[in-house]
Amino acid sequence: METRSITQADYLEIVSVIDEWWGGPTTALAHPMFFHEFGDHALIVEDEGRLVGFLLGFVTDKAPRVGYVHLVGIHPDRRRRGVARALYEEFARRARLQGAVRLKAITTPGNNGSVEFHRANGYDVQLVDDYAGPNRARYVFTRDL
Repeated sequence: METRSITQADYLEIVSVIDEWWGGPTTALAHPMFFHEFGDHALIVEDEGRLVGFLLGFVTDKAPRVGYVHLVGIHPDRRRRGVARALYEEFARRARLQGAVRLKAITTPGNNGSVEFHRANGYDVQLVDDYAGPNRARYVFTRDL
């Protein structure tokens, strides 16, 4: 497997598979800004030239700097094989180089797979009421670098 920075050319491939990989309409979350503006932080994993996973994220510029993971997609046939872990490890390495001292991600209640993944990878997990607006709780994952 090879992990590399996302390019603008990767956008069309990702939006063509994201709804299938996520099991529902998610294309809007793969905003073009991640490809045009945050390409140095967003990552893709390929196996023999075939897309098997991606991570859309960025490093904040306010102190303390945080590496924020916005969206991760893993090919359904490649789950539980270390693809997400590889993406997170490379993202953490790059975020550290940019001065980040912490990683952060969120998910919706009910996404137990995400909660389990983050706990298994050393993240603190907190359910925050109204995080995404009134009556829109989110699990917030944080891990110091």
